[in-house]
Amino acid sequence: MDNERHPYSLFEVTGVELEYMIVDRNTLSVRPECDTLLKEVTGKITSDYENGKIAWSNELVNHVVELKTNGPVVSLIGLGDQFYKNVQEINLILGSFNAMLLPTGAHPWMNPFTETQLWKHDYNRIYELYNRIFDCRGHGWSNLQSTHINLPFSGDEEFGRLHAAIRIALPLIPALCASTPILDGVITGFTDSRLEKYRHNQKKIASIAGKVIPEAVFTEKDYYTKIFNPIIRDITPYDHEGVLEHHFLNSRGAIARFDRGAIEIRIIDIQECPKADLAIVELLVVLLQWLVNEHSISYHDQKKWHEDDLAKILIATILDGENAEVHDADYLKIFGLKNSSALASEIWLSILAQLKPSLRIPTYDLIKRIIQGGTLSSRIVKALEDDISMKKMRSVYGELAKSLANNKPFKA
Repeated sequence: MDNERHPYSLFEVTGVELEYMIVDRNTLSVRPECDTLLKEVTGKITSDYENGKIAWSNELVNHVVELKTNGPVVSLIGLGDQFYKNVQEINLILGSFNAMLLPTGAHPWMNPFTETQLWKHDYNRIYELYNRIFDCRGHGWSNLQSTHINLPFSGDEEFGRLHAAIRIALPLIPALCASTPILDGVITGFTDSRLEKYRHNQKKIASIAGKVIPEAVFTEKDYYTKIFNPIIRDITPYDHEGVLEHHFLNSRGAIARFDRGAIEIRIIDIQECPKADLAIVELLVVLLQWLVNEHSISYHDQKKWHEDDLAKILIATILDGENAEVHDADYLKIFGLKNSSALASEIWLSILAQLKPSLRIPTYDLIKRIIQGGTLSSRIVKALEDDISMKKMRSVYGELAKSLANNKPFKA
């Protein structure tokens, strides 16, 4: 979203990005073939391919491809079908060399220390510098796939209101969207293993990710003072030539892109199919509208929330997902609960009931099934039936690949 070309206002448009693993059709192990895929459709090695309403692009590692709206869209209606159409097209191409796309936010048995292959083409200088500073052979770097939502703002007033609302909503996202119970072939104990790794993967320069929940800043000036300037200061000893730009470096759960006039939400684990992903996108956009419109809490009170208090809830949902216990009466009150404590799933059910008039019926129905049936992470664990053998994992993740190929939600 380019704010210089068109200063989009709050919720006027949306940008969506979905990241997928490329894997072998037989073994389901990662295949570094994104450059091959893009060459197949363009005739040359490139980092981007515009396919009508959806664009394809590379990521840090060569076994991940990103699908994204080709510019901001006015409506989310039909967008899931557009993403699915592109998934089908990519799978058809990948099939010619016995590969395919696999969903979920992390590969369950990839060894990032031996299987990581960075993108070697455009922007490789940036990726190599990241690798030199942080060593990108890790799950929080080379093994993660997420859904990103980009929402616009015009000016400080709109930025402040959007940022305040996003900060309030972020802690609940893993309780709805976690899809990563397994790393290194074992159940980690974290419902959202991807985010747990993400929280720590840049601890060498702590200012880059902060506490994942952004600081309580609501103007561009304050954002530079409290977030960007410390990042620029702390990265300089490692980046003498200024290769890494501060917008690009910021790794909080939601990042302000003042160069685009947008905030990008980054902590959503990708689901099993575009139908589920776009239902979640619609729900979160409607929730943020609800918060921005001050239905349950004023903008003034939203700004009072400290990142430490919100981070406590986020850490709980990363660990336990929908079963996380939230012991903060003030936070629960925002979402219509009068208890002193509640499960994260109960919070989502309360939210869903209040947002029902603003959601499309198929979205409401699917989200309700997700809340009642558990996060994809929980459904994966249930489907494993206490069998973590490679054979069983391949069977379950094979079914997830079918969910993606058929655009149908996964049932344990």
